[in-house]
Amino acid sequence: MQETIPVDETTRKKTLWKVIGASSLGTLIEWYDFYIFGSLAIIISTKFFPPDNPTAAFLSTLATFAAGFVVRPFGALFFGRLGDIIGRKYTFMVTLLVMGLATCAIGLVPGYETIGFAAPIIVLVLRLLQGLALGGEYGGAATYVAEYSEPGKRGYRTSWIQTTATFGLFISLAVIMLTKNSMSAEAFDEWGWRLPFLISSVMVVVSYFIRRNMDESPLFKKAKSEGNTSANPLRESFGKKYNFKFVLLALFGATMGQGVIWYTGQFYALSFLQNVCKVDFDQTNYIIGAALLAGTGFFVFFGWLSDKVGRKPIMLAGMLLAILTYRPIFDRIYQLTDTGNKTELVDQYTSRQHVEMDGDTGDSLRVTTMERFYADGSVHTAVETETKAVGQSQFSAPIATGHIHVGSGAFASLVLLVFVLVLYVTMVYGPIAAFLVEMFPVRIRYTSMSLPYHIGNGIFGGLLPAVATYLVAKAQFTNSLEKPYLEGLWYPIIIAGVSFVIGLLYLRNKNQNVQ
Repeated sequence: MQETIPVDETTRKKTLWKVIGASSLGTLIEWYDFYIFGSLAIIISTKFFPPDNPTAAFLSTLATFAAGFVVRPFGALFFGRLGDIIGRKYTFMVTLLVMGLATCAIGLVPGYETIGFAAPIIVLVLRLLQGLALGGEYGGAATYVAEYSEPGKRGYRTSWIQTTATFGLFISLAVIMLTKNSMSAEAFDEWGWRLPFLISSVMVVVSYFIRRNMDESPLFKKAKSEGNTSANPLRESFGKKYNFKFVLLALFGATMGQGVIWYTGQFYALSFLQNVCKVDFDQTNYIIGAALLAGTGFFVFFGWLSDKVGRKPIMLAGMLLAILTYRPIFDRIYQLTDTGNKTELVDQYTSRQHVEMDGDTGDSLRVTTMERFYADGSVHTAVETETKAVGQSQFSAPIATGHIHVGSGAFASLVLLVFVLVLYVTMVYGPIAAFLVEMFPVRIRYTSMSLPYHIGNGIFGGLLPAVATYLVAKAQFTNSLEKPYLEGLWYPIIIAGVSFVIGLLYLRNKNQNVQ
């Protein structure tokens, strides 16, 4: 039985888009705050971790990044309980402030060279605070918008909240690129990378004042006035067998698969381009940014479509397509960037060398830069650095780094391939908020929907970059597989496959609890 929203129709229509806009803006800022860390993972690994082992430093950075995801379920429990007792509005105002303060603080933490191991420890603590805040934010915003919406348009209305995660990532990439291009490479590496973290404080203050003037959810106000709120949402959500069954079904039949597809299509694609394919840092961000911009509107489309045909078929179709095509798509991405598949213009090869002094140690550095040009417009740049310590007569063995700047044809193809990955994301993610909201009653909705969402995304999805990177590194080390760079994909394929089977067998296409 559908519950009547306790505001008149004219007032509801007048305020609905204001509610969606204010909720989406705050959630977008929280996603920006959360993902700025991941977008700068390569640089952060050189600032807060020991510099003697770049691979270990990068994996440590990914682990710290993942820690923010792992702690999200605890934020869901803590803030979900508050949201079901105190109210949706006040709870996600608190999460916004916690997230903003933690993000700004990361931009102020001294580096490893200044305070040693205290630097990664402080960053880890701040990252955990970010995870706790996001654990409370999403459930509050989705519940808040859903409880203002007409039941027959809930997929469409809540899909605007779904766009904020992708827009948050897109804006984080845009801010990084604008900051990087506004100063020298040396200045950005030294201090400019901190600015995207500090900029967050301004956005958080603006969003806080917008949210402060919003009214509480009408369905929650009605439940509270009738004395129908829960005194113990945690016990009622997870201590009662009937409701806990739906929590488990939401997790293993939907959010677990949705989570790994979300992070494969956006974060692992970014990491794969930068760290496996060695595509230039700027160009990688342009590829991901263009694909995100082209694909974001499909969150709203699939949210709208789920109101017509149901949530289940759209989400499961996205999972199935990802399972079947991930390896071919990522293999094609690799082949487009592999210089072994390109025709080199041998007569254009250049090599230049210079010697400089390390201002901190006094060591001499001999840097050799080699550029190889290819017929499709791609350019591969390799840099070898040799060190001669003070008092020594010979340079050390060279340390080599390199990246490729792909030609325009390969660039367009890469954008298209990443767009397909983003399209899968929109299919599984666009309807998920409405799907979760409709599974649980108002009195325990915030708590019940938040936990499976944040376990699915925070644990299964958030661990993906670190697990996939480890699987690729292990496969490359053993050198026993033909295409070791694809081994990281087995993690999302298996997780999404399990979720697809459970969802196919046990999920309902139409949920009955649609108040």
